[in-house]
Amino acid sequence: KELVFLEKIDSTNEECKRRSLKGAKAGLVVVADTQSAGKGRRGRGWTSDKGSTISMSYLLKPDFSPDIAPMLTIIMAMASAEGIGRVTGIEVGIKWPNDIVINGKKAVGILTEMTAEPDYIQEVIIGTGINVSVEKFPDAIKDTATSIYLETGKRFSRALIVGEITTAFEIYYERFLKEGNLNRLTDAYNAL
Repeated sequence: KELVFLEKIDSTNEECKRRSLKGAKAGLVVVADTQSAGKGRRGRGWTSDKGSTISMSYLLKPDFSPDIAPMLTIIMAMASAEGIGRVTGIEVGIKWPNDIVINGKKAVGILTEMTAEPDYIQEVIIGTGINVSVEKFPDAIKDTATSIYLETGKRFSRALIVGEITTAFEIYYERFLKEGNLNRLTDAYNAL
């Protein structure tokens, strides 16, 4: 519903939180060219260099129980795999539960953060980092990380990838909101 693009930011997840506190509505998508303090799971950083990655976060304010919110991470994983596959034509998979892999190496990380009461979700923010044109990784992760460029030898439009992922996410999310579960999405997830 609202798309914000920033050249540089500390973290797209943090920007979503700040904007939510100022009254931003559900459906906000924040995309940045670079992040100075991108976040991964378990407090790890997520490197985001200019022109080579996608850093984006979605702000959601769903009206369902907090215990089913983790399923949103799976929906984002499915949308990411589908969107990347559509744009690039390559086979993209999901390593349980939400790492997007190409040829067995991680190309996408997803971090979902939630603010909630015991029976009420205030907000869910889903951050997604995609290695698009990264040409080299640090020694510590070079054997487990990859980018779309390293796997294809081609450069793809980051804007087009964001668009395809967002389109897929909207479809999966609407279906999830109607049904309240992943039953109709299970086969598609397992295929990935």
